[in-house]
Amino acid sequence: MTHEGPLNILIVEDEVLLAVELQFIVREVGCRDVGLAMSSNEAVELAERLTPDLALVDVHLQDGPTGVEAARHIAKDCGGVVLFMTANVRRLPDDFAGACGVIGKPYSEHGVRTALGFLEVCLRTGRAPGPPPLGLHLSPEYRDLWGADVAPAA
Repeated sequence: MTHEGPLNILIVEDEVLLAVELQFIVREVGCRDVGLAMSSNEAVELAERLTPDLALVDVHLQDGPTGVEAARHIAKDCGGVVLFMTANVRRLPDDFAGACGVIGKPYSEHGVRTALGFLEVCLRTGRAPGPPPLGLHLSPEYRDLWGADVAPAA
C-alpha cells in the first residue's frame, strides 16, 4: 500500500492535553489531523466516516480499556493503519490487534515526530527506510511487510 499527499491522521486519545499535543505534532510534521475521538465508539464511527491513513490509538479510553477493540476494527474494516500510543503496552495482544506497532507512554515530542516521519515513509513507499526509531516498536507483521531492519541490541 502506498500513499500520496499528506497523511490523514485520526487521534484516539481521551486525555485532552495529550490529544491537543498530538494534534499539534501531527500538523507540525506536515500531516493532516482529521479528527479526535475520546471513546472507542467515537473512534470507530470517525474511522468509518473519514477513512484515515493512520490512527494514533490509546488503549484506555473514556469507555474503559477498549482501544484494542477499536484498533482491530479500524485496521480490519476501515483500511487504516493503527499505531498504539499507550502506557498499557502489556495489554496489547500478541497480534497487536492488527496495529503496525506501539509507542509507550510517556513519550517525547521528538519521539512522536520521528515515528511519524518513519511511518510516513513506510506508508508512502511500502518499505521501511531502515530500523524503526527509538521508542517505536513495530509489530512482527508490519516489520516483515515493510522490511524493517531490526536495530541491534544495545
